Amino acid sequence: MFSLDQLRAFVAVAEELHFGRAAERLNMTQPPLSRQIQKLEKSIKVQLFKRDNRHVALTPAGKAFLTEARSLLAHAQSAPELARRISDGSSGLIRIGFTAGSSFGLLGKLLAEISAELDGISIDLREMVTTEQHSSLELGLIDIGLGRPPADTRMFDTMTVGREDLVVAVPVGHHLCSLGRPISPQDVAAEPMVMHSPIKARYFYDLSVRAVPTSSDNVAHTASQILTIIALVSGGHGIALVPESSKVMGYQGVDYLEFKGDIHTPVELLAVWKRGFDNPALERVLDLLTRRFSTTIKA
Repeated sequence: MFSLDQLRAFVAVAEELHFGRAAERLNMTQPPLSRQIQKLEKSIKVQLFKRDNRHVALTPAGKAFLTEARSLLAHAQSAPELARRISDGSSGLIRIGFTAGSSFGLLGKLLAEISAELDGISIDLREMVTTEQHSSLELGLIDIGLGRPPADTRMFDTMTVGREDLVVAVPVGHHLCSLGRPISPQDVAAEPMVMHSPIKARYFYDLSVRAVPTSSDNVAHTASQILTIIALVSGGHGIALVPESSKVMGYQGVDYLEFKGDIHTPVELLAVWKRGFDNPALERVLDLLTRRFSTTIKA
């Protein structure tokens, strides 16, 4: 295998096309330089130069090898600096898992702040429901998740990064729009409901059944994604309780009405990460989140 010193010797001779000038450039004498070139050619089993007593020229193989040699030397020069930047968190990759709901408001702003404040950190986004985020965190497939409570605080640390109210999504022209006041649980108790899935959207399902005294007879459809629920409401299949940030979707055919429950049950969004992580770039992202959000939850 060839060495970096042999590559430097080769590049110097290839650029100078003169062993004497190349040796002077490298602060060495010509015989050791010639031996470096001979060792390199022997190592790769290719003649790199045509040479006689008066001229030095690159062979076709030498011309091709020069491009790669320059690239290898450039990488060798930049690698230590890159390693230092990754070690101190100024460079690196953050893999973020996020729910569709978190993309309505927080995700875009967070990405803009990371780009503005944490130059050099790349982001890999992966949409997944909260339970998938927890599994991926445990397996090391993502570094941080943006999902819904709860999280296993024996394994994960969490930070509350969003809190908003539930609103009632209704088809445009629905009779509840004419009440002229916040909607109460009693107002919607007998209405056909588009419900969150009790399996794939358990968090929203629990919030809804606590907020509204509905029964299975009132459930017209169930869905796991808020976008699907809004689409069903728009099609006149029922009404639904959704987070207030759903308004930014701009879905036609839907009105959003203020909801006033007997118990205030805000919708929360958590940043979740695995304890004992070893990604320095994540430390910088967490510092940014801590500065922006005051509520930190740790076991």
